[in-house]
Amino acid sequence: MSENILNISTGLAETVSAASRAVVRVEGRRRLPATGIVWSDDGLILTASHVVRRDEGVRIGLPDRRSVAAQLIGRDRTADIALLRAETDGLVPLQKAGEENQAVGQLTLALGRPGESIQSTLGIISALGNPWRTHQGGLIDRYLQTDVLMYPGFSGGPLVDVEAKLLGMNSSALLPGVSIAVPVSSLKRVTQALLTHGRIRRGYLGVSTQRVSLPRTVREELGQKKGLLVVAVETDSPAESGGLTLGDTIVGIGTKMVRSHNDLLAHLAGDYVGQKVPMKILRGGEIQTINVKIGERP
Repeated sequence: MSENILNISTGLAETVSAASRAVVRVEGRRRLPATGIVWSDDGLILTASHVVRRDEGVRIGLPDRRSVAAQLIGRDRTADIALLRAETDGLVPLQKAGEENQAVGQLTLALGRPGESIQSTLGIISALGNPWRTHQGGLIDRYLQTDVLMYPGFSGGPLVDVEAKLLGMNSSALLPGVSIAVPVSSLKRVTQALLTHGRIRRGYLGVSTQRVSLPRTVREELGQKKGLLVVAVETDSPAESGGLTLGDTIVGIGTKMVRSHNDLLAHLAGDYVGQKVPMKILRGGEIQTINVKIGERP
């Protein structure tokens, strides 16, 4: 064996050893336990929402083989993220990797702890892309796909680089048959929302819309080709209270363009709930701005 290959092998083993201190077992379902990531030294644990089938009686298996109880703080099913708080402290979280240094072809390691011992598999980042929405409508800030083989119980575990820095959380539920990791930026955003509100708040207008092409003059004025035609307005909804009517075409919220239903969902962030937001509409051939107080989706 050449010295270079030996050094690579030794380095990968050291990476797994270093990262394993932040990898825990999550016992939140009847069948095989899954994996979790130590998020902070005061007991916060991130894992995949689909592996936590119960809200109470969750146990965490620590690297030192102790088992402790954990409380479910909240979850975002649409992004497959659950936040737990283990009844312990002194845990060692992973350092987070910066997105600026990530590239297709970069070596990665997926770690799991469905049993007492750490497990790992090696792969590369096979695709990086723009923000996207899951089949349940959850916003993922960056498309991060790998070719790692996700063994049973690996969901909820970390994807790390060769420096043992966290790239994301592995999930087998977001795109079945594809190894997807939820990036650190999404984990941070969802964690903060769950700590603040105990749930993910989503804005609500109360309209049904249809994507339409804008008139040529409006396209030139706005610099966009599409908008959302309002085809129904729910009674007593934020949209009705704010003055939206049938036939209006939504073209913007705040400073953001609205060209599709996904744009509308993306811009109805939880931060807008309860606030009046300027909404740009096309009405009677003219661009107007109305202020609509965003509600919270039940």
